[in-house]
Amino acid sequence: MIALGSDHGGLALKKAVMAHLDERGLAYKDFGTYTAGSCDYPDFGRAAAQAVASGECERGIVICTTGIGISIAANKVPGIRAALCGDCFSAEMTRLHNDANMLALGAAVTGEGLALRIVDVFLDTPFSNEERHRRRIAKIEG
Repeated sequence: MIALGSDHGGLALKKAVMAHLDERGLAYKDFGTYTAGSCDYPDFGRAAAQAVASGECERGIVICTTGIGISIAANKVPGIRAALCGDCFSAEMTRLHNDANMLALGAAVTGEGLALRIVDVFLDTPFSNEERHRRRIAKIEG
C-alpha cells in the first residue's frame, strides 16, 4: 500500500498519481487534502509519513507546490527517508543507495508526465542492500 498526501498546491498532481496507480493496479491510501482550499502541507505530509513509519503503508508519495515543505515535514517522522526528486536518475539513486521510503514531488516544478515516470522509477527500483549503503543508512537513523 502506498501512502499519499498533498496540500492544495499538489492536489491536481496527486489526483494524476492516483489515476496512474489505479492503472498499474497498485493500492494506495489518500491522507488528504481532498479540496483545493488553502491548507497546511505539514498536516498531510506528517499523516502519510506516519502511515509509512508505522508499517501501515510500504512507501509514500507526498506533493506540494515545490515539494520542499512537505518533504521536510515528512522527514521529521522517525524512520522516514523522504527524497525530493525532480528527475528519474535521482529517484533511482535514492532507492538504490538511500532506501528512501517516501518520494516528494513539486507540482509547480515537475510536469505531470515526468512526475509519473519518476513515480514509476521510485516504485520499481529496489534497494541495493549493499553493505556500504546499509551502513550509511544506519548512520542517518542514528
